[in-house]
Amino acid sequence: MVTGVLGKSLGQTVKEFPFQARLLDEKYDLPNTMMKGVGAFLDQALQESKATRNDFWQRDFTSPAAFNQSIASQRQELQEILGLVDERSAPFMSYQESGSLEPYTYENEKYTISAVKWRVFDGVFGDFYAEGLLISPKAEIKASVVYVPDAGTAPEVVAGMTGRDEPGFSRAAQMARNGVEVLVPVLLNRKDTFSGSNIQGKFTNQTHREYIYRQGFILGRHVIGYELQKVLAAVDWFKAKNEQTGKPLKIGVAGHGEGGMLSLYVAALDPGISASLVSGYFDQREDIWNEPIYRNVFGLLKKFGDAELAVMSWPQKLNIDYSFYPEASGPPAPSAGRNGAAPGVLQTPELSSVKAEWQRAEAMLPKGKSNLRFYEGSNSANSMQTDKALVTFLEDLGVDAELKGMDTSLLNTGLPSHWLNAEDRQERAVRAMENHMQQLIPASETIRDNTFWQTLDTNSGDLKAIKSAHRARLWEELGKLPDPNVPNNTEARFYSETEGWTAYEVKLDVWEGVFAWGILLVPKGIDPSVPLPAVVTQHGLEGLPKDVLTKDKSERAYKAYKGFASDLADRGYVVFAPHNLYWGQDNFRVLQRKANPLGLSLYSIITGQHQRIVDWLGQQDFVDAEKIGFYGLSYGGKTAMRVPALVEGYALSICSGDFNEWVRKVASTDYEAFNSYPFTGEYEIPEWNLANTFNYAEMAALIAPRPFMVERGHKDAVGTDKWVAYEYAKVRRHYANIQQEGSTTIAYFNDGHTINGKESFAFLDRFLKNAK
Repeated sequence: MVTGVLGKSLGQTVKEFPFQARLLDEKYDLPNTMMKGVGAFLDQALQESKATRNDFWQRDFTSPAAFNQSIASQRQELQEILGLVDERSAPFMSYQESGSLEPYTYENEKYTISAVKWRVFDGVFGDFYAEGLLISPKAEIKASVVYVPDAGTAPEVVAGMTGRDEPGFSRAAQMARNGVEVLVPVLLNRKDTFSGSNIQGKFTNQTHREYIYRQGFILGRHVIGYELQKVLAAVDWFKAKNEQTGKPLKIGVAGHGEGGMLSLYVAALDPGISASLVSGYFDQREDIWNEPIYRNVFGLLKKFGDAELAVMSWPQKLNIDYSFYPEASGPPAPSAGRNGAAPGVLQTPELSSVKAEWQRAEAMLPKGKSNLRFYEGSNSANSMQTDKALVTFLEDLGVDAELKGMDTSLLNTGLPSHWLNAEDRQERAVRAMENHMQQLIPASETIRDNTFWQTLDTNSGDLKAIKSAHRARLWEELGKLPDPNVPNNTEARFYSETEGWTAYEVKLDVWEGVFAWGILLVPKGIDPSVPLPAVVTQHGLEGLPKDVLTKDKSERAYKAYKGFASDLADRGYVVFAPHNLYWGQDNFRVLQRKANPLGLSLYSIITGQHQRIVDWLGQQDFVDAEKIGFYGLSYGGKTAMRVPALVEGYALSICSGDFNEWVRKVASTDYEAFNSYPFTGEYEIPEWNLANTFNYAEMAALIAPRPFMVERGHKDAVGTDKWVAYEYAKVRRHYANIQQEGSTTIAYFNDGHTINGKESFAFLDRFLKNAK
């Protein structure tokens, strides 16, 4: 046995460590210091991403065709991370009518305003339509523009029909007066009116944008992607109209706030438009984690900041306008029956910050070939764009524009009495996205069947190699960091002892500034020549390592954990109870927000920490490195699915209080949903595109042929027996297919969200102690 230093500090009992370690100061705050270290680690990675993005680009500016070819793969990747994966249908637009078949039309001497809808895509999930206003000049049409106001601005405002004091009043009407045909789509706004399920009778204070984001993320869809589809379908309609009329009118896209964001993405993605105008959005994005969560895009900052997106628009003209930025201090306030929204603010950036990003874009362009223009506005709330920016944008489209102030010609009469109801229209927009996603939930199972289960056919070749490829894909989905790359630098301090074992708090370095820690329980009187099996016992949400040890029935933690770590040490196991990151409420959820734009997640960190823990345990003389098991409850059960699927040093895994039909649990809002995550405050839960690659059965298949067990309480509200059994049946089938039926089981018990510790302990004994 390797003997460590004597552990003595202020107030500590002198104890000899049965492993090599330096003494850890008893005042060292392990949980908070770990959280701060991970936060600093991610902050540094966010800042460094600005420089490392250059490694992914080889732009060729010799011609537009050469340029488009040189960034084709980046455009494809951008589409995928934005959820632009549904094929758009052939352009089709129709005029909307009232129940009495009276068209929603409004006009003056210069133009006609019509409420319209246009098809975005169709297929087995039904048609998906966009709605908005079409403003058509009565004189010759000189150009076409998709004008996208901010999420908080109704199309009728920019059309000059209502809201004289609101941002952007009559901007679209001004363009129409200058001979531009304008299509204004409806975006999801930042209210929470329709954020909820009438089917379930559950509602939330999430904005409509967050409500859709929450459901779509795991499905590989995004509110940004859905709205980009609407804008791109509008562009498609203008292109089709050009072909039909034989008039090759130039097409532009302009937007403000969320509309400015969409305009920037469209400029980057569609080389077929002639000019773009981005107002109230452009900035550095390394603090995107502080913005509303519906702007979170997984992996965005690995290759794409706003500067990179701007350069992708070359050679089309891109006008960047520092004008009024929409502001919001957070989501709607919680109210009775409505809560759970993620924090996030919108605020006006400093001019210096916006200029710095614009200058970074300019530096990527060859001298004399810049397509970018920058405008400093007054940041007045009365205007979405500076006049100069809008005039120049229209000139880029071949329109010699003259702006004569606000167009108030339609205000005097007010909205027609039969005009469509804007609230009903907003609800249709929310439900259209929601309904599409709800149908994608069962469809994702078919995708996994084709891309995962069919490859595991026992006659398909080297199963180990096939699983290795799938394991690499799971790493990709969750986000992989380098393997732990600094020395352990083990530090420890005495924690407690009983008649049967001694406990130590142990700290292990993982990466620069990031460490793992937990409580190690070592049975007394061990024979150094006979290494013992070990079990890593994982706490759940807002837990600490001590929670899985306590046998004090008066403590809250005992109800869930029953002191199972202590019980296992009493049974002769070496036990390590690690601290995982999901502690500290929004403090840990912010870490997920910081990780996601880098293509990482909480489990990118957690898995690296467990790599270090398993390696370190295996190096100890008193541990059998081939017999280290994992057993976790609740969020620890989530860990039991993900970490052992990736860390092959775990000899088995037991998932307690979490195994589920995970995709439904995360995304469902229909009758089959049961305490699903769209209605909780756990906004960190969705993992990008996981539904199309891995549910829990697929993760369990990566654990196989190592033993795997599910511990399921009939009264556990995390799920239903129906869906747990449904998902587990796939696991059982796979173990049968590989002739390992005896290595998996599900243990039901008549209790709730708690460790049962009966069949599970026998399972551990059987596979780690070779007990019969």
